[in-house]
Amino acid sequence: MSPVTAGVLQLIALIAALALAYRPLGDYMAKVYSSEKHYKPEKWIYKAIGANPSAEMRWPAYLRAVLAFSAVSVLFLYLMQRVQGILPGSLGFVAIDPDQAFNTAASFVANTNWQSYYGEQAMGHVVQTGGLAVQNFVSAAVGMAVAVALVRGFARSRTGELGNFWADLVRGTVRILLPISVIGAIVLVACGAIQNFAGIHEVGQFLGGTQQWNGGAVASQEVIKELGTNGGGYFNANSAHPFENPTPFSNLFEIFLILLIPFALTRTFGRMVGNLRQGYAILATMGILWVAFTALMMWTEFAHHGPAFDVAGGAMEGKETRFGVGGSSIFAVATTLTSTGAVNSFHSSYTGLGGGIAMLGMQLGEIAPGGVGSGLYGMLIMAIIAVFIAGLMVGRTPEYLGKKIGTQQIKLAACYILITPALVLGFTAAAMALDTPANSMTNTGAHGFSEILYAYTSGANNNGSAFAGLNADTQWFNSTIGIAMLLGRFLPMVFVLALAGSLAEQKPVPETAGTLRTDKPLYAGLLVGTILIITGLTYFPALALGPLAEGLAS
Repeated sequence: MSPVTAGVLQLIALIAALALAYRPLGDYMAKVYSSEKHYKPEKWIYKAIGANPSAEMRWPAYLRAVLAFSAVSVLFLYLMQRVQGILPGSLGFVAIDPDQAFNTAASFVANTNWQSYYGEQAMGHVVQTGGLAVQNFVSAAVGMAVAVALVRGFARSRTGELGNFWADLVRGTVRILLPISVIGAIVLVACGAIQNFAGIHEVGQFLGGTQQWNGGAVASQEVIKELGTNGGGYFNANSAHPFENPTPFSNLFEIFLILLIPFALTRTFGRMVGNLRQGYAILATMGILWVAFTALMMWTEFAHHGPAFDVAGGAMEGKETRFGVGGSSIFAVATTLTSTGAVNSFHSSYTGLGGGIAMLGMQLGEIAPGGVGSGLYGMLIMAIIAVFIAGLMVGRTPEYLGKKIGTQQIKLAACYILITPALVLGFTAAAMALDTPANSMTNTGAHGFSEILYAYTSGANNNGSAFAGLNADTQWFNSTIGIAMLLGRFLPMVFVLALAGSLAEQKPVPETAGTLRTDKPLYAGLLVGTILIITGLTYFPALALGPLAEGLAS
């Protein structure tokens, strides 16, 4: 079987698995977030934190709860790293430096999981499992909660109440993420991923000497890293490491986990607003972009431009032979079109155009299908923009799901889409203008510029993957990328929740003959075009200086 055929078959199998899980998981999540019942373990949690899960919140209160919980999480994770040297199970590792501890705390709480350290050489068992893994769960649940709050804004009328953040957070963690993670961890262990609390030990012979490895609860952390679209690896090689991702089947299974909840949330959206066709329209938009990006990536990486590529069957530099070009390309697109950031190959070694595709996937806002929660609310923001543009074309007030999109709504949506490009391009310009940050580049020219552009794109879009050629463990990058991650995560949530509140207060607008049908293929095509034009072209000058220049020159 040729490598191309194998890659296509993997893609078909992945789509089939996602299709089978779409309806049951989407309906289940809708029931979870619509239920008024509280399970006993959940009641214990509410009592411990002093929360009333039945109290409805308006958007300012919901936002305060999100920010307060996240601020406490950053502080807790920062302190845990700073005192690591005296914690049990530290494996002899010392405390993390202040700038790196801040960067890591911001990264995991913001669901970015950017790592400027070697996991197996810096973090002990307690920090890995009690700190990082916990944030993998709750940061994902926060994103899902905010998405559900926006969906309630569309579904409700004549009220400003969006639900209860604490109930949404706990239910998302206990009823959705935990059960799937338990099953997924068992699958990964069966595939060969390790799950233990072993210390550092020497193994085998390596260039005439022994090599040191430490164990860990890897399978359990790997599954939530992918399922929660987090991406932080237990080991520095991330999902290219055989302890994290041992076989081609585990590789495909991890891609499935990455895409599972973001795609299924479109069904949840359709169910909660009472119109499944609206969910299908959002799903179609996400699916078109994901398939298109995957096909382009596989084409660029399989293209043969010389005898070395012919022998290898494609661009194999930086890719694991057990995954090949197909498995690596599918993984790269899945991880950059979501906020996962996990890697099973080094994106810096991709072809110039291949690296550009990965970068553009993040720059679109990671909405195809995007992160858990963040992908859905990002896509709904773009849906509002598309409706507004269509309204301008025909000269009538735009409406979406029975809600008028007026001046207030479009201002909030515009602020949402402007935040991330401002962070990415502003920090990239500053880094290129100063001498010290530029010294961290391994390469010069277009590829060197791409390293820095990719880093801030990854940080501000809460992705976490890296181009693998940039020394980001400096005070400048730890601090500025940390700031970009926090602002890129929580500033957009302000506008999302404010928008949800304004929509929930409206009374429904009856559908007329002039209402734009947002559940038809025409609208899905309009939405795809809106995404590519508004967000894609924002970065075109920067892409032209980096990956496009490199790709066209090769």
